[in-house]
Amino acid sequence: MAQGNCHPQPGDLIEIDRPCYQHWALYLGDGYVLNVTPVDEGAPSLSVSTLSIFTRKAKVKKQLLKEVVGDHKWCVNNKYDSSHTPFAVKDIIQQAERWIDREVTYDVLGNNCEHFVTRLRYGKAISHQV
Repeated sequence: MAQGNCHPQPGDLIEIDRPCYQHWALYLGDGYVLNVTPVDEGAPSLSVSTLSIFTRKAKVKKQLLKEVVGDHKWCVNNKYDSSHTPFAVKDIIQQAERWIDREVTYDVLGNNCEHFVTRLRYGKAISHQV
């Protein structure tokens, strides 16, 4: 696993560099992240953004960071901390855990994986990659 910052803290945003896009997850601790994955259980989580554009539905999953990242580069990127105040870590994690295994709508422009995790960290859905 290629990595930028190898010491994420609970509540951190994880940016995963994939070909043509960035996938985002929220670090929960103990090696686990929360991220949106395709509803189709047979589809690999590494293709979440491209597949979900077409399925328009995703599932929120708790997975090991190393499984979500695969061999892609990743880093902690709390890039909006300078303009938005993050919630307390305990509140971020509590809110995140309520979403595990729930189905959500997915829209690459208005409700993508970055929107999802920034809403958990800051209370506001933000994504500048679209």
